[in-house]
Amino acid sequence: MNSLLKRQIRKFLSEELKSKEDLTAFINAVDLSYNNFDEQSSMIQRAMSISSDELYSANRKLQNEAKEQKEVIDKLKNVINTLKFYNLKEDEKPEEVELTGSDLVDFIDNQTKEIIEMNKQRQSLLNELAHQNQELSDYAHMVSHDLKSPLRSIDALTAWLSEDYKDTFDANGKNTLHLIRNNVEKMDTLINGILEYSTIGKNQIELYDVDLNNLIDNILSSIKIPDHIRITKTNLPTIQGDKYRLQQLFQNLIGNAVKYNDKAQGTIEVGAEDQDNYWQFYIKDNGKGIEETYFDKIFKTFEKLENNPDSSGIGLSIVKKIVELYGGKIWLESQVHIGTTFYFTLKKPPNGTT
Repeated sequence: MNSLLKRQIRKFLSEELKSKEDLTAFINAVDLSYNNFDEQSSMIQRAMSISSDELYSANRKLQNEAKEQKEVIDKLKNVINTLKFYNLKEDEKPEEVELTGSDLVDFIDNQTKEIIEMNKQRQSLLNELAHQNQELSDYAHMVSHDLKSPLRSIDALTAWLSEDYKDTFDANGKNTLHLIRNNVEKMDTLINGILEYSTIGKNQIELYDVDLNNLIDNILSSIKIPDHIRITKTNLPTIQGDKYRLQQLFQNLIGNAVKYNDKAQGTIEVGAEDQDNYWQFYIKDNGKGIEETYFDKIFKTFEKLENNPDSSGIGLSIVKKIVELYGGKIWLESQVHIGTTFYFTLKKPPNGTT
């Protein structure tokens, strides 16, 4: 028992009571009660501590719920205000309109039905667009096939005429045959360009490792590079993509840089930079340059800056379509008589690059 409490009890007892044995039992009972009180007090303190934590968590939960309910109420108020304007009659003010819960439910129900109907129409339009795209693609293939057949015949006939009557035709006749064959080649190039453009993105693109160093080397060995033009490349990465599409992309840009270089010593540089989620490539030349007013125009189908018979006017539109197919973008910087740099990005797939 607490010694101070024991002394205090005995202090106020008479000598007769102090000597009684019953007093010991009384003091022990008080002592036991005192100990039980300490235990109960500790238990109460622990319970209060636990309850305080629970109350704090419950209070935070109630605060969050109250905040969410306030946001819901604010949104409902906006809906009600909108509904009031819908129900306004002539010369009637919004605050004069009384709305019931049924009105609100009807309004939300009508809006939901309108959204569902709009989604149905949207899906129908998308289906129709996909159908029309397929028909256009099929039409492009059909027309291209039908056009190529007479072109081959014209080319063969002019070749025979040129060979069989080479001693009969004068210079003017020979020149006319030459113009016919040039136009046939131009038409064939145009048809091939239309076919290439129409097939890009038609099927799901394949992704596999493509070593761009080897790809560029193959391109440079397959196209004619004049002696006065020097092409250099930095250490290009191995990326994931489709080799055929990537070859179209780089070959069109490099081919244009070669074709439109008017310098006595032409230079073309191909490079790349790692930009975390994508690769940024550039093809830089010191050629004729392009006026800024044509920066957007050159990426449109059949647009040409010069009347070059070797150009179909589709090359850069194919380039743009391939870049966008890989989730990238293309742009250029150029100065007339100084040169042009084409930049484009190719998005890295989620599993990264090698």
